[in-house]
Amino acid sequence: MQSVIRELYEVVLQRRENRQEGSYTAYLFDKGLDKILKKCGEECAEVLIAAKNGLQEETVGEICDLCYHLLVLMAEQDIPLDKVEEELCRRREKIGNLKKMHETDRLS
Repeated sequence: MQSVIRELYEVVLQRRENRQEGSYTAYLFDKGLDKILKKCGEECAEVLIAAKNGLQEETVGEICDLCYHLLVLMAEQDIPLDKVEEELCRRREKIGNLKKMHETDRLS
């Protein structure tokens, strides 16, 4: 069974290739990287605000919005979902102390 994230990413890729009039996804691709990045930033802020306010249902909705916009960004940058999944798997297997992980984060 295919994951909903993968299904959504496939739709995003289709919209990039075949831009349907009235499609919000096509609109984002037409506007370009700056618009996509702006939306990612806005959605991230909305997740933080909803979480800070303890609004679980709203937080879930905002997380979904952020995930969608990140998928659009990935498509815009030609980043395959498989590459992100591989990196997440690699990180899941990482064993180390928190301090060392923070040092690695600063160097990246």
